[in-house]
Amino acid sequence: MKTLYRLQAIVTKELTQLKRDRMTFGMVIMIPLIQLMLFGFAINTNIRDIPVGVVDQSQTALSRVLIQTVRATQVVEFTEQFYDVKAAQAAIARGEVRAVLVIPQDVSQRLVRHKTVGLGTPASSDEETSRPVAQWIVDGSDTMIAAAIKGLRAMPLTELLGLPANRMTPTFEVALFYNPEQRTAVNIVPGLVGVILTMTMIMFTSAAIVRERERGNLEMLITTPIRSIELMLGKIIPYMLIGIVQVAIILGLGYSVFNVPINGSLLQLVAATLLFIMASLTLGLVISTIAKSQLQSMQMTIFVLLPSILLSGFMFPYEGMPLAAQYIAEALPATHFMRLIRGVVLRDVEIIDMTYDVTWLAIFTIIGLIVASLRFKKNLG
Repeated sequence: MKTLYRLQAIVTKELTQLKRDRMTFGMVIMIPLIQLMLFGFAINTNIRDIPVGVVDQSQTALSRVLIQTVRATQVVEFTEQFYDVKAAQAAIARGEVRAVLVIPQDVSQRLVRHKTVGLGTPASSDEETSRPVAQWIVDGSDTMIAAAIKGLRAMPLTELLGLPANRMTPTFEVALFYNPEQRTAVNIVPGLVGVILTMTMIMFTSAAIVRERERGNLEMLITTPIRSIELMLGKIIPYMLIGIVQVAIILGLGYSVFNVPINGSLLQLVAATLLFIMASLTLGLVISTIAKSQLQSMQMTIFVLLPSILLSGFMFPYEGMPLAAQYIAEALPATHFMRLIRGVVLRDVEIIDMTYDVTWLAIFTIIGLIVASLRFKKNLG
């Protein structure tokens, strides 16, 4: 009986302490609630409205009907129009579109030939009947996006011409860039860099200020002439070197073990990585100035980490998420780094051509440092 009394006393004490710790109590309730609602709606493998472009070399009524027929599937959404294939390929490399539909100048003749053969007219050659009527140029680095567009290969054309699904049904040709073999590792390994850096960098600095407070070093820092911004910068600089080492390990093993190519410049890769590391470290510092204990800092880190993994495009295509989830994803540094590192590593893009993501990470870092510095001053006061 005495054991039960002592056990009851400890349980009561822990529950009372949890009740008084409002942030921890709130996390216990809010983490599963928010994560369930967010990911339940956001995670969707049925991809719709993939942003694509078109190069219409025909400029005929038939080519416009063909574009509208493809759009009606709701799998893709034509957001850009290009005048030549070279400009379209550059847009794919920059990540502005995920694929481009190239309609040749003689599309009318190709469709008419397929239709007459389908009605019984003999074909002059097998090559003529198997000739595609148009071509998809696809960013094959994302296997789910590529699979969705490959599903459009014949369906719209069969409906357009009213032909049965036989060997003479016209098809699109699908050209997969950057990952023609459709190997999952090509897309996953660069994404892992973002996930691992998010996990480690935020975790390192999220407990930085809290740890100083718990060890009793905060009072010593107050008496030194160091400024708040200098303290924040001093906290993040050592971890920047650790982050670079982690990137080298991941990409090095990815190249040697999984044969994942590094097509871009190493200088561009280092610049993009350092920018993301700084953004992640400053986010950790902001968390550290909010949390009252290391336990709270860990809980808040997990709260940021899960959306960074599931909403950034690492596991599920960004285009498959509803608009509200995309807005949340845009607020996460990991989303912008996923685009940057995949662009540099897989598509050999210069980061200057991805100014939106670079600018966003830079602004996030500056604002994060300012907020962390101001909150640290407030805590000192």
